[in-house]
Amino acid sequence: MTNDDKKAIEKTLEFYIDGAKSGKGDDMKPAFHDDATIFGYIGPDLFAGPIQKLFDWNDENGPATDIQTTISSMDIMGTIATVRLESDNWTGHKFTDFFTLLKVDGTWKIMNKVFHLHA
Repeated sequence: MTNDDKKAIEKTLEFYIDGAKSGKGDDMKPAFHDDATIFGYIGPDLFAGPIQKLFDWNDENGPATDIQTTISSMDIMGTIATVRLESDNWTGHKFTDFFTLLKVDGTWKIMNKVFHLHA
């Protein structure tokens, strides 16, 4: 893991977090590859599909101005990476996200988001 890659991945996640804060899916889009996917449960219901579902949910959910986020782990090997992100107070919700990232044309992009919504 190089420090440059670590900083570049943190920058990618900033787009995601800034989008949560603004409540605008378009603000988080630069963090994700166009073909990215999302999976997780909201109560008993599977929330799964193209990453656009996250952007739409974020637009409907509104700004999370008081969100608190922490990168609790990051593992980088060459052109792939995983990140665990803890998000608290996303409009009253607490999430744990696992992201898989790929370095595409020199830029780190989230390829997949799997999440756990805490009760």
